[in-house]
Amino acid sequence: MTQEITRTEHSAPTRQFTVLLSPTRRGARLARLLSTAHLGDWGLPTGPAAHIVAELATNAVLHGRAPGRDFRLRLTVHRDAVLRIEVTDARGERLPPAPGSVVEADQEAESGRGLLIVGALADRWGIDAEPALRKTVWAELDLRHSRG
Repeated sequence: MTQEITRTEHSAPTRQFTVLLSPTRRGARLARLLSTAHLGDWGLPTGPAAHIVAELATNAVLHGRAPGRDFRLRLTVHRDAVLRIEVTDARGERLPPAPGSVVEADQEAESGRGLLIVGALADRWGIDAEPALRKTVWAELDLRHSRG
């Protein structure tokens, strides 16, 4: 099976926020709260971004947890036009399905819809495999035509 891993290149960010969080339910909740607070302070819409952060942080907790290793949340705004959300975890050997290959969960399943939600809300999303057995799942929102 071959997975396509894409990377979008941008110029230097105009705003950036990065934090390490514990891979727990509390850490995932804090990721959403911190991102909402920072985006609000920056005067940016919080709705879709908060949902994306919640899904990516929850996935990092459920599928990316490694003993003693935190996950990283990074929010970056480029030229007030693109918001990039990145969640990096310590389980690079566990790559999620790539964009376009995410399969819808069974109707009665209680989980398995997170990346479908990310795909529906984001303008672009993808996965970057990193050295030292880490991975970053990212999503981008075009702020000029934000769905607010």
